Amino acid sequence: MPGLTGKNVMGALTLLTACAAAPAAAASDPAGRPVFARVFSDHAVLQRDRPITVWGSADPAQQLSVTLGNSTVALRADKTGHWRTRLPAMAAGGPYTLTVSGAGGTTTLADIKLGDVYLCGGQSNMEFPARLSTGSWNGIVAAPNDDMRFLTIAHDSEPAPLDDLKHPAAWQIVAPDTVGDASAVCYYMARSLQKTEKVPIGFIHSSWGGTTIQSWIGAASLRSYKPFEQGVAAVSLMASNPAEAMAREGQKREAWWDAHDPDAAAQRAWIAPGYDDSAWSSMVPAGSWKEAGIPALADFDGVAWFRTTVTLTEAQAKAANRLALGPIDTYDTAWVNGVRVGSGSIAWVWRDYEVPAGAFRAGPNVIVLRVLSGGQGGGLTGQPKVRGIGTADGQFIPIASPWRYKMGMRARGLSIASSPWAVPTSLTTLYNGMIAPLAGYGFKLAAWYQGEANADKAAEYRTLLPLLMRDWRKNFAQPYLPFLVVQLTSYGAVAASPGKSDWAALREAQAQSVAADPHAGLVVTIDVGDRTDIHPSQKAVVGERLARAARAVAYGEPVTPGGPEAVGVVRSGNDLVVRFKNINGGLRTYSANVAIGFEACIADRCSYVPGTIQSDSVVLGGANRPEVTRVRYAWADAPFVNLYSADDLPAAPFELPVPQGS
Repeated sequence: MPGLTGKNVMGALTLLTACAAAPAAAASDPAGRPVFARVFSDHAVLQRDRPITVWGSADPAQQLSVTLGNSTVALRADKTGHWRTRLPAMAAGGPYTLTVSGAGGTTTLADIKLGDVYLCGGQSNMEFPARLSTGSWNGIVAAPNDDMRFLTIAHDSEPAPLDDLKHPAAWQIVAPDTVGDASAVCYYMARSLQKTEKVPIGFIHSSWGGTTIQSWIGAASLRSYKPFEQGVAAVSLMASNPAEAMAREGQKREAWWDAHDPDAAAQRAWIAPGYDDSAWSSMVPAGSWKEAGIPALADFDGVAWFRTTVTLTEAQAKAANRLALGPIDTYDTAWVNGVRVGSGSIAWVWRDYEVPAGAFRAGPNVIVLRVLSGGQGGGLTGQPKVRGIGTADGQFIPIASPWRYKMGMRARGLSIASSPWAVPTSLTTLYNGMIAPLAGYGFKLAAWYQGEANADKAAEYRTLLPLLMRDWRKNFAQPYLPFLVVQLTSYGAVAASPGKSDWAALREAQAQSVAADPHAGLVVTIDVGDRTDIHPSQKAVVGERLARAARAVAYGEPVTPGGPEAVGVVRSGNDLVVRFKNINGGLRTYSANVAIGFEACIADRCSYVPGTIQSDSVVLGGANRPEVTRVRYAWADAPFVNLYSADDLPAAPFELPVPQGS
């Protein structure tokens, strides 16, 4: 499935449904000592050559002083216990200590360095760990470098922006025993830039496999895009009034069921804890219902209901706060003792529903699921051991009883939209939990590696990617923050003839967004994909190409950010001529004396045309027919390409209009 991470493949991704308002920054410690926000720790790297913002929490109205090196500032915490201040800009160097002091004591962070800090975000290909990348043995063994540090942000989905990270975080020095779990692409980019810039480098990795871009945009920006306006409002309601938000979402879902299932109203009686299900059949799901060895389910597509009972002690019921079900294929709604606790709409995502206080009770607890299959296997597709009840004190109480089930209507081709706060297609919640708490930190650049989860909505992405870049720049108070965008690589069906390609259209949306932004750079990866694996392992190559783009866009070095880019098509006699920039010494083809992957298009019909290199151009011989309106290159999910610059960078995929006339 698009966007799965290695952890997802091993069954560790969970669906988080946020059900509470965003917490304030962490309070000072019990002794009253002021503390820093969690993004700060020993070994941190702070951005050089710009004022340094630091923040944290303390007892309300406490008088404080913050010191970094030879600079000290005095301040007072506000009435809620938050504090934030700015230290003077400093040149690259260190190590230093960073301290905050107050009446309750002093917190000291050691081994702080000044250098350049990179923010790396996106989905699973950014999350892909260095230890799994091609050549990782040499890359990690050679890793020890005191001037490279990294911080990985834990997954967190929130309905409102956080002032501080919810989960503990710690900067780590790059070493063989630490960097293996770091973002491979972010590490290889940082490693390359550290060699050339020769200053301390820090990289902060904040990504989540399978997630859509709209999850990573702040609410104020995202609500300006009309299709998401109501969804963002629903997420805001989830922050302020979770019960009301869940009730409204439940009403919408039940209205959908009333419109699509003639038995929906009668079957709602099956949700009640006291309903007698003794006549239902019984099973212990350990895979899809089609694979359960039950003849009636072997070819069944449609709706099935499941009920089971878990007995809790009084202490367990008081502490119980979540329901873990593993993956479900495909659309489900879950109830605990008649209380709706969540819904899911993606088959590979693990359901982990937060349950409101009071829903569980001492004694028998009835769990009810309504599942609509998506045309594949259907049902609770994980292993029984992953299903259980979680508690606030860390217990996991397995669901050991068999599930009773009853088939409902047969149906194929139906789908139900996800709740707007449901990962991985949530609106704004990952920004709230994993980006908003970083505001003020100071970055040299941001690298964005995402798009697989939005590949079927290229037109929408043309709006959302520029919106994300503007949103982060605004919220980080860095209006010219350089953005480096990794273009989708090659994955999926190999085209034997020209045709439609969602992945190609998404690549074009990425390219157009970058071309319209003077502070952005595009990294082309079309030649280092894997058509059978959405997670290609050549991350060192991607990281090196990101570093090159950074040298051009973020550091202003006199290099091109990447390889050949088509800038226009002209008619010339019987031919069409495509001119390129960034040829870096010339164009070349590999394994043939013609360039493959070019297409000339008449309306919606396109034909392959071989190209020959002529200086900075590719000539498409005989392709100049009056009715031709467009030229495309590498327009497929997994195209084969052989056009490169003299310095071995691939030509970027494109679609360009052909002007009318001679």
